[in-house]
Amino acid sequence: MKGTLLRFLTLASAVAVLGATYGTVSIKFPTFNVPFKPGPGQDVTIANCRTCHSAAYVYTQPPLTKAQWTAEVIKMRNAYKAPIADADVPTIADYLVTQNGKQ
Repeated sequence: MKGTLLRFLTLASAVAVLGATYGTVSIKFPTFNVPFKPGPGQDVTIANCRTCHSAAYVYTQPPLTKAQWTAEVIKMRNAYKAPIADADVPTIADYLVTQNGKQ
């Protein structure tokens, strides 16, 4: 117990000294303003997917077939609990195929 407390106090002192020496650090993250491109199903896709994914994320994925995009949307709903209605799955998959799909 005494050794643990001593290590904690040593670490806390080091952090305090380093903080006083180097001051505050600020980080500016780049902004990404990639929109979901216009197309049938854009509004449904935005409503269901943009909560967790940026459009840039969609466009950096490998092109998938409709069956593969459908499986991805279902995976998001089942594995990650995305609140996607059954009726929206085909609309989202169709939109994703037009945006980043392969035949």
